[in-house]
Amino acid sequence: MLYFCIPTHDEAPTVGLLLWKIRRVLEESAREYQLLVGDDASTDATTEILAPYAKVLPLSVLRSEKHLGYAATVERLLKEALRRSDRHKRDAAILLPADFTFDPAELSEFLKRIDSGADLVIGEATQVDEADKWRRRVRRWAPRLLGRRVRVAGVRDIVSGVAAFRLVTLRAAFKDRPDRWLETEGWAANAELLSWAAAGARQVESVAITERVERQQRESRHAAWDRAKALWAARRQLVAPPSNPEAGRKDRSPRATTTRDTA
Repeated sequence: MLYFCIPTHDEAPTVGLLLWKIRRVLEESAREYQLLVGDDASTDATTEILAPYAKVLPLSVLRSEKHLGYAATVERLLKEALRRSDRHKRDAAILLPADFTFDPAELSEFLKRIDSGADLVIGEATQVDEADKWRRRVRRWAPRLLGRRVRVAGVRDIVSGVAAFRLVTLRAAFKDRPDRWLETEGWAANAELLSWAAAGARQVESVAITERVERQQRESRHAAWDRAKALWAARRQLVAPPSNPEAGRKDRSPRATTTRDTA
């Protein structure tokens, strides 16, 4: 079973399109899947947009009437996937943004890596059509701004918010953090999630993806300078994941792949 975990806040123009595209990608396969959307107190038409999709897709909407924030919504979705699954060693959760900047057509690479035994597959994004040079630079500098506590060996982009997790890996990684997994927010939370998940994984791989900024149907919620300050401030909150001797028994160096590699 694949659990697609999609946090959303006021993404009405794109969330439905994303769900339908996921369906199109998977319709020719025999894979079972569930769509878990975390509606974080949206104030636009997100609720109304999702309603008809729930009638034709395996969709569950976890709505919060109070704004929880990105990190808490992601955590809620991943914990729900763990709760629903009775096969943590086989099943996987796939985290995707609701703004459609990631094309689900690229999902096949993630699924192949999971099928081949990867415990964690990280999407390393190349931004397309980002006109603001400072936003591009902050994205590139994000790992340095966050510091050494949250790093994944061999992975340059740990903030894309696109990743696939074998559920047993999440369970192992956060066993000592049962109540609250993530201490930070936004991009920092993505980095925190991946670094902790990698600590519980035997095999980590990365996939090159394209982030198409022009598909985002809203203004960016963070100016470049504000984002940089938030990342710098987050480094004081971040806690390095514990070392995991079990995870170190196999080569965990990510093997980057692209669509061209498998063409």
